[in-house]
Parts: sequence; structure tokens; C-alpha cells
Amino acid sequence: MSKKILVIDDDLNMLKIIRLELEKQGFTVITAESGVEGLKQLYKTRPDLVVLDVMMPNMSGWEVCQRIREVSEIPIIMLTAKGEEEDVVKGLELGSDDYITKPFSTPELVAR
Repeated sequence: MSKKILVIDDDLNMLKIIRLELEKQGFTVITAESGVEGLKQLYKTRPDLVVLDVMMPNMSGWEVCQRIREVSEIPIIMLTAKGEEEDVVKGLELGSDDYITKPFSTPELVAR
């Protein structure tokens, strides 16, 4: 059975690209276009990994990460354009397991 990855990003093109690349590698991909939808999918689908954008309207990736950590130790990879050192540190301190800045290579994402 393939591993399930939940990708949460408000950029539909980014969701499509990530989905295609991860499915090529044999993963099952669930997508969500907002933090609220992402949390609903997390509880509904019980993924093995979350790939999470930071800059989203209504509920930021920072808040989503905090809420996930309140209930789960599921691995979280932050995938965001916010690449300053303080952003990386903030993401890791909030509980993400890894941090990748956009633009990124899909082989790097798959490897992580």
C-alpha cells in the first residue's frame, strides 16, 4: 500500500505539480487548498506526511502546523517562499520536521 501525502497549498498550479510528481513516485496524494480544508483532510484521511505552505489566507501554515502538533506527531515538511533564516527557525520551532523554500526541485522534495 502506498504512503499517503497531504499537500496543503492555496496555489492550484503548485498543488497540481506536486501531485503529479509525487504520484509518479508511487505516493497517494491528497490535496487541500486552505488550512481549514487541510485540517479536515488530515482527520479524514490520516496521511503519513503533510507538505504545508506557509502563506495562505485565513489560516497560515504556521497555525496549521501548530494545530497538527497539538494532536499528532505526523511528519510535516514546510514548503514555502519564505526562506529567511528566521522563517526557517520559526517553522522548525513550531514543529515542522523539514523546511524547503520555493522554488524547489521535485527530486529534492521526493528525497526528503
